[in-house]
Amino acid sequence: MSDATPAAPGNEPGVRELRLVVTADDYEEALHFYRDVLGLTERGAFASPGGRVTILEAGRATLEITDPGNAAFIDEVEVGRRVAGHIRVAFQVDDSTATTAALAAAGAEVVAEPVRTPWNSLNSRLEAPGALQLTLFTELGEEQ
Repeated sequence: MSDATPAAPGNEPGVRELRLVVTADDYEEALHFYRDVLGLTERGAFASPGGRVTILEAGRATLEITDPGNAAFIDEVEVGRRVAGHIRVAFQVDDSTATTAALAAAGAEVVAEPVRTPWNSLNSRLEAPGALQLTLFTELGEEQ
């Protein structure tokens, strides 16, 4: 746990949004994958001379900071070996098994099928367009 004290009301930090920017060699493939298959809602699309960008809503955003030992533990649980680079994107979904299958059908490489984790979620790992490694996770709730 952190020793940091939360900001007092009216003194919130200036950050209002976390935006992960991905430069994808195949823009159309990545846009189709994340918007049309994964189901991220399009907030806006813009063109510049020689380029395009689409901003997709991904629900609530968090920034998860981990040390190399814990990153290795997560990889071991989800995949069975160390595979992620220094950035991995995790999406909470309603059904990680079905979403994994849908994303695989849309071109993602399944690195590891869904597995129940010690923190009681069902997690899978994929290599996705835009050279991103994804974790899909479904919270399983209280253990019975």
